[in-house]
Amino acid sequence: MSFEISTYGEMNADTLLIQMVDDHDLQVIEKEAALIRELSGGQKFCLKTVKVKIWNHDLSPWPAPAVFGNEDFGDGAAQSLLFLEQAILSDLPEDPAAAYSRIYIGGYSLAGLFALWAGYQTDRFDGIAAASPSIWFPDFLEYMRKNKIRTEAVYLSLGDREEKTKNPLMSQVGNAIRDAETILKKEGKECILEWNKGNHFKQPDLRTAKAFAWLMNR
Repeated sequence: MSFEISTYGEMNADTLLIQMVDDHDLQVIEKEAALIRELSGGQKFCLKTVKVKIWNHDLSPWPAPAVFGNEDFGDGAAQSLLFLEQAILSDLPEDPAAAYSRIYIGGYSLAGLFALWAGYQTDRFDGIAAASPSIWFPDFLEYMRKNKIRTEAVYLSLGDREEKTKNPLMSQVGNAIRDAETILKKEGKECILEWNKGNHFKQPDLRTAKAFAWLMNR
């Protein structure tokens, strides 16, 4: 398995951001990087984007029926995380003085859910930036209740109109993300839930930038 990796920002920065993306994300990624820089007060960072091949498969922790259209969700998240560990994290300098001092993983929509799930699999990430994550994903809240996340900081966000949908599964996203915040705070994690104006498709670049910047500004 291989994905396309692109790099933005400063290669010599001590903060590494990792984001799973698709073609739509890449169309606005330069704007997102500029927003991260602005919202973080000009901090230096290296943003590595990883373009997935099959969105519903590569980012899903386990199989689930399709929500829209005919494309079911697969179970490719484990293989995607393995790729990150082998292609990005294993290439980090062994010398602590030369390594990144902070590594954050984040994303939008299903990529946001993947980032949150990844925080349960490894302690390599110093924070999770889950912008409008697909937290409605079947059985994910139960997974959170039964397991402990292995990072100290989690940013969650949602559009204030995302739960106003006729789809019975996706209409639970508001309740689900409120519950997720409660779960994480009960574990003693530093967690924020930010509400944005609009539906799921409004300003994903800004929402993701705000997520990463919050972690960087802690």
